[in-house]
Amino acid sequence: MSWLVTGGAGYIGAHVVRAMTENGEHVVVYDDLSTGSADRVPGDVPLVVGSVLDQALLERTIRDHAVTGVVHIAAKKQVGESVERPLHYYRENVTGLQTLLEAMTATGVGRIVFSSSAAVYGMPDVDLVTEDTPCVPMSPYGETKLVGEWLIAAAARAHGIRAVSLRYFNVAGAAAPELSDAGVFNLIPMVFERLEAGEAPRIFGDDYATPDGTCVRDYIHVQDIASAHQAAAARLRDAPEGTSLVLNIGRGEGSSVREMVDRILKVTGNERLAPEVTGRRPGDPARVVASADRIRAELGWTARLGLDDMVESAWLGWRHRHA
Repeated sequence: MSWLVTGGAGYIGAHVVRAMTENGEHVVVYDDLSTGSADRVPGDVPLVVGSVLDQALLERTIRDHAVTGVVHIAAKKQVGESVERPLHYYRENVTGLQTLLEAMTATGVGRIVFSSSAAVYGMPDVDLVTEDTPCVPMSPYGETKLVGEWLIAAAARAHGIRAVSLRYFNVAGAAAPELSDAGVFNLIPMVFERLEAGEAPRIFGDDYATPDGTCVRDYIHVQDIASAHQAAAARLRDAPEGTSLVLNIGRGEGSSVREMVDRILKVTGNERLAPEVTGRRPGDPARVVASADRIRAELGWTARLGLDDMVESAWLGWRHRHA
């Protein structure tokens, strides 16, 4: 098969491209480079620079490279920005997906792996979040991901498209320093940034109903995210028409913010530095941890890497980018 990876020059997309090419898949990257970098794309992998809103270019790319399946990762993904710019997020994430699906149906491409998010769940009040947990997204970003899942499911029913939607939990780490996350929007790089400035890391609230009072999350290494995409693509190769799966990608283990900060301080040699506790951030649920049972049953996939792998590889990536 030949796979079109939208957003393949971004942080997660580049890891997916690496995993798929190492598994012998033929891959074409499609990216507008608004947040991605051409340097992330291997030299032997074709790169087409374009928007997912450009149906003509998508169709031409699919035909020129004999694409038979799509891994759709391209999206706007910052929760706060989505609140400020909801129309932009709906256009890029929902209309962009609609345009891609129209290009797929016009060219006869019948397989898609969709990058979704645990943001679709909102603030679930459960010990483990299953795929059947009610979805009540708290931001336009989460809404666009949920609408995307609905759109894909409808296309699967109407056009026989085979689909897997993957709901990511908290992604961290890097396969190599040059593939690390360039953004500072998640816990680990936010702590790195504070340390580099000579400031104590912040913990937003320590009065939650959790063992140490700080929020609990399910952290997953980006290499495991990538291997899950490869497993999903392999599953779709021989899947019946109309197959439509929605699966969590997580380790099924919760780690508190304080635990993660302590690990980061140890890895970076700042063990004596005490974190600064401030007030809660609006909208932060106390606990969000995935049930990973369904993806194990459907794809035979299990996360392999742990918290130390995430923190250590992320630190190497940070030092590479901020030498």
